[in-house]
Amino acid sequence: MGSKKKEDVRYSKDELLTVSITDIGNDGEGIGKIDGYTLFIKDAVIGDTVSAKIMKAKKNYAYAHLEKVIEPSKFRQEAKCPIARQCGGCQLQNMTYERQLQFKQNKVRNNIVRLGGFDGDFIDSITEPIIGMDEPWRYRNKAQYPIGTDKSGKLVAGYYAGRTHSIIPVDDCYIGIKENKAILDAVLKHMEENGIKAYDEASGKGLVRHVLIRKGFTSDQIMVCLVINYKGSKKAGAEFIPAQAKLVDALSKVAGMTSISVSINTEKTNVIMGYEIHTIWGRNTISDTLCGLDFEISPLSFYQVNPVQAQKLYEQAITYADLSGKETVWDLYCGIGTITLSMAKTAGHVFGVEIIPDAIEDAKRNAKRNGLSNADFFCGKAEEVLPEFYKNGGYDGVSSNDALHPDVIVVDPPRKGCDEKCLETMLKMQPDRIVYVSCDSATLARDLRILADGGYELKAVRACDMFSWSGHVETVVLLTRTT
Repeated sequence: MGSKKKEDVRYSKDELLTVSITDIGNDGEGIGKIDGYTLFIKDAVIGDTVSAKIMKAKKNYAYAHLEKVIEPSKFRQEAKCPIARQCGGCQLQNMTYERQLQFKQNKVRNNIVRLGGFDGDFIDSITEPIIGMDEPWRYRNKAQYPIGTDKSGKLVAGYYAGRTHSIIPVDDCYIGIKENKAILDAVLKHMEENGIKAYDEASGKGLVRHVLIRKGFTSDQIMVCLVINYKGSKKAGAEFIPAQAKLVDALSKVAGMTSISVSINTEKTNVIMGYEIHTIWGRNTISDTLCGLDFEISPLSFYQVNPVQAQKLYEQAITYADLSGKETVWDLYCGIGTITLSMAKTAGHVFGVEIIPDAIEDAKRNAKRNGLSNADFFCGKAEEVLPEFYKNGGYDGVSSNDALHPDVIVVDPPRKGCDEKCLETMLKMQPDRIVYVSCDSATLARDLRILADGGYELKAVRACDMFSWSGHVETVVLLTRTT
């Protein structure tokens, strides 16, 4: 491996090094050290000995490219997808699934201990085993494929390579549904036969930008939405795509096809979907069942992309909530109401708060669709919505005291974690129990420290693998009031 004095260590770009991988980084990259100098190597697996080329060197660490596996780890396996390294969407396909689960559980534990300042032995004592997948392939019910051209001008559909807008052609993504391939083949064939151009980000020209595909895993209903740069007539019955009837005919033959639509997006933006949706065949929505509830899903609806694991995650959250049928529950990042409505079945009254208006409208429709009259939803920030209860003296038979000092608060915030004012509001409300569902254990750790310092004790921690073969992991935590 070579040896240099620690204080003199300097490596430069393109230098080739041999290193043993002894740790795993936050995103699943391999970590090795040479005389105290740290190398971060994507696609290297803990236990490997590899040859790696320096790509970006700093004083004490460097990012390196995996050139060759000299001695494979016992945790290394052949990636199922032939373009896993180029695509970058599945960072861990070359690691056994069992070792992935261990990595994810350790990631949650280490973040809570290091960033949250909690005692390691204590966290170990309250941590339950990670919820793994019975079948870690074909779990995504949603895919958004960019459409473009390769260097030869051929139309392609696929995924963006990591940190770029260069499309890696994907013939069949193994974490997506099998029907994706037939749908993409039909779209690309139709574009080629009718001279339809893909959207070009640089010029703003071209018609087809993305293809959105969604499937209800319980209903087997499929939705396709073509995101197009359409500047023509928007009157009813307009043909948005040349020879549109032929494309509809081809797509409608895919088993389970229920809805075909177009989304108009003429903006020069990285945002995929436009807000103007036109159904050109079938229904406007598809349906699916989650936690025994029926959900209606539109092209713009937020819905868990892994419904099998989402149900396990929500069931764990419900278990931690410990509902008997009388409790008042607040869900302060409720989205379309999946967790809220799941808890409404066994709670006295539930309140959902969400800042996105479309999500709140979906939540209200879903409550009505499932005959749940004990669920109410409010659009806005929790720290702004809650004070209205003081002014109004309660809501529809629920006293202000019950509403503002609930039995349970549930939060499922975005990656940035809970807003500081939201955490302050939660502490003022003094619920008996807080159930925190997190998609980022680093911000989770930060928020847990604030809640613990505010009078709450961690009682249980459990990770859940929602995104197999990636470095992401969900976590659900139970806290109870001590003061």
